[in-house]
Amino acid sequence: MTIDEQLAFLKKGTVDVIRDEDLRSKLDRSAKTGKPLRIKLGLDPTAPDIHIGHTVVIRKLKAFQDLGHTVIFLIGDFTGMIGDPSGRNVMRPPLSRNEINANAETYQKQMFKLLDPEKTELRFNGEWMDNFTAADFVRLCAKTTVKQILERDDFDKRIKEEKPISLHELLYPLVQGYDSVALESDVELGGTDQKFNLLMGRNLQREFEQEPQVIMTTPLLEGLDGVQKMSKSLGNYIGIEEPPGEMFGKVMSISDELMWRWYELLTDLTVSEISDLRSQIDNGMNPRDAKVRLAKLIIRDFHSQVDADAAEEEFNRRFVKREAPDEVEEKQIAAGTYRLAELLTESGLTSSKGEAKRLIEQGGVKVNGEKATAPAAEMTIGNGDTVLLQAGKLRFLRLTTG
Repeated sequence: MTIDEQLAFLKKGTVDVIRDEDLRSKLDRSAKTGKPLRIKLGLDPTAPDIHIGHTVVIRKLKAFQDLGHTVIFLIGDFTGMIGDPSGRNVMRPPLSRNEINANAETYQKQMFKLLDPEKTELRFNGEWMDNFTAADFVRLCAKTTVKQILERDDFDKRIKEEKPISLHELLYPLVQGYDSVALESDVELGGTDQKFNLLMGRNLQREFEQEPQVIMTTPLLEGLDGVQKMSKSLGNYIGIEEPPGEMFGKVMSISDELMWRWYELLTDLTVSEISDLRSQIDNGMNPRDAKVRLAKLIIRDFHSQVDADAAEEEFNRRFVKREAPDEVEEKQIAAGTYRLAELLTESGLTSSKGEAKRLIEQGGVKVNGEKATAPAAEMTIGNGDTVLLQAGKLRFLRLTTG
């Protein structure tokens, strides 16, 4: 790639690049000298697993790796014990070293679903911070001012709301910033909520007479609802270790508008490729086909192409062809003659006879794959017979006798 092509490739889906001219200069120098840039991404292992929203910035790290640069995945085993105040209106509970180490193990396995482990420099900031003395901390604190620290939005809001700020929280951006000094990073990546911390690293490098790093921020991914940030607590997430079928169904549930946002942030497609796909839809292509492609790209990254193909086939069988899933709940009943609406209610597929009647009249009930139309129709079920009932798109029940 030319430098312009590299810049376009790397800046896809970013919010901030500080500064563009510095990134161009670093890339140009790397191309001329053959010396790869050092690209840093630090994450505190505050939870045992991650969702696809976390992978937006990891994909940016992979983009640099694909261009031949040295990527550093930094696990914040020391900073995790402080607790990042970014985006918090109350103090984040600090974790113990044991909790952090346990989470770090799963982080490594999950990160390497996207990154090449052979080409990734895995580091822990405890390597240098555990050896910091009280005197070292005093010297580090002298590199900034209280006013600079309190200018961050999170602290400013807490002050205005008269909420407490613990002293150890003020140290967090300093420690994260010093990581960039220790690693001599050329570029640091992070979400938009990390901008203050990333800028601190750039400032500290100047204080330690290093060339300031470029910072690149990526947006926070909207969850399945298309409104709130993807979050486990909100239930609008896709875990990167979820089964392929669950991933596929969740992607297919998002809005067409959100689909383009996910294409930009969760795939390796270029801006022009995504634009071409939009044009195909404008010219008559079904948006569902584009969503299927998105689902399969995501599944392929975290599982395999075979899993992606199987997930599509199962989804089509269940929701497009309306076939029953492989595993259907079974219930035994006595042989006899039943009215269909009563059978649906007694079996638990509907909550009332009124609901059963409405569902049948709307064409939402099938008996052994055939659409039922008469709520009062009688069915005779003999000994040894099996009847497959379907109510709506998702509810199936197999009735057996004797």
